[in-house]
Amino acid sequence: MKEARSKKGEEGNGMDRRDFLKVLGGGAALAAAAVSGCAPGKRKMGESGSGEGMTYRVNPNTGDKVSLLGYGCMRWPMRQGADGEEIDQERVNALVDYALAHGVNYFDTSPRYVRGTSEKATGIALSRHPRESYFIATKASNMDSSPEIRSREGSIAMYRKSFELMGVDYIDYYLLHTVGNGGMANFENRYYENGMLDFLLEERRSGRIRNLGFSFHGDIKVYDHLLSRHDEVHWDFVQIQLNYVDWKYASGMNTPAEYLYGELAKRDIPVVVMEPLLGGRLASLPQHLAAKLKQARPKDSIASWAFRYAGSFPKVLTVLSGMTYMEHLQDNVKTYSPLDPLTEEEFALLYQTADTMMKLSSIPCTACQYCMPCPYGLDIPGIFTHYNRCVNEGNVPGSSKSPGYEKARRAFLVGYDRSVPRLRQASHCIGCNQCVEHCPQTIDIPAQMHRIDRFVEDLKQGRPF
Repeated sequence: MKEARSKKGEEGNGMDRRDFLKVLGGGAALAAAAVSGCAPGKRKMGESGSGEGMTYRVNPNTGDKVSLLGYGCMRWPMRQGADGEEIDQERVNALVDYALAHGVNYFDTSPRYVRGTSEKATGIALSRHPRESYFIATKASNMDSSPEIRSREGSIAMYRKSFELMGVDYIDYYLLHTVGNGGMANFENRYYENGMLDFLLEERRSGRIRNLGFSFHGDIKVYDHLLSRHDEVHWDFVQIQLNYVDWKYASGMNTPAEYLYGELAKRDIPVVVMEPLLGGRLASLPQHLAAKLKQARPKDSIASWAFRYAGSFPKVLTVLSGMTYMEHLQDNVKTYSPLDPLTEEEFALLYQTADTMMKLSSIPCTACQYCMPCPYGLDIPGIFTHYNRCVNEGNVPGSSKSPGYEKARRAFLVGYDRSVPRLRQASHCIGCNQCVEHCPQTIDIPAQMHRIDRFVEDLKQGRPF
């Protein structure tokens, strides 16, 4: 059995790109095979249901028929409440209703999302529907360094609170959250020394957890260690960052998705994809790159390319998207209803796009909000989002002597003040470094804040670069 699994894994690890695309082409064709209406049962990983609507993948461990589009509940719509900004529950309900009506049945949340309010809002919206109509995923998000949260008692209390907030008596998919950040010592402190992993394994045996896995960012030694225990622990699924840039250009301490996916494929472990749009960067490409994709498929959105890319991998169970707006949800539903897998030529076009993107000086922020709140009030994701948008739109002049400098200069400065209030801009960063340990992309946030602040001040003073 081990030999068979090893042979399967070669498609994502150790092959050159041309050979890999040929193998993937066969897998992508399999991913489009129609088995809509089949009763749940044991199937090989990668078999799908498409029919007239949503494409599904079948979890080989449980027979769960999971929608290829999963709902990431990190970016629920907000409104202004009596005590400040809060989740707009009515809009959340409408989004969840539309998603379920159009075949989306996987919802991913966490005790940390939306500053601790996502689980409750997600639970309220889903509780209005039959429990068997959806799968819910949440996480052991004991990342804070305080001993109380990382203790056995604190971690178990977080786990039990998730049940209470979501109003459920079992969790379909439960994850050890963002393992790898902080290295092996950090992981051992969160899950070994406090006995939390043993506790979760017992909860899976009891049926209160239906599937147990982990999400990964950071030190590859932690990833390899956890996979080395697969025969003992039996991970039901693993969540990784996978998109056509991260396939070989993972940022910071992160590892290229080519390796991560390949190791899971070897072991026949279902893959849950996060950050298919790389924090939105792959939905708003520079104009000259977007034009090439539009030329190839004029009727498709730029974002749909990234979703088709992630969905074309046969071991992928579901692809998460944090859909704040109805139009984003509708476009993603369209992309996967059913999935039209990428051709070999389309894979090559996206990898060429990634090669070009890496020559731009953008910051690999995905706006995940893990760095927030900043103790000094900075809007860290907002600052990075504005800077990256201007890079993509060509509004970051490289020199005061560049053509169109004044137009680009004004566009950057005016847009900066409009999108980020002045008291929350990069100039107020004191370099306390409290944000750095929480960043899944391992960005040196204070260094980037100071770089952007110097850039802004140079623009204001009209100094040459």
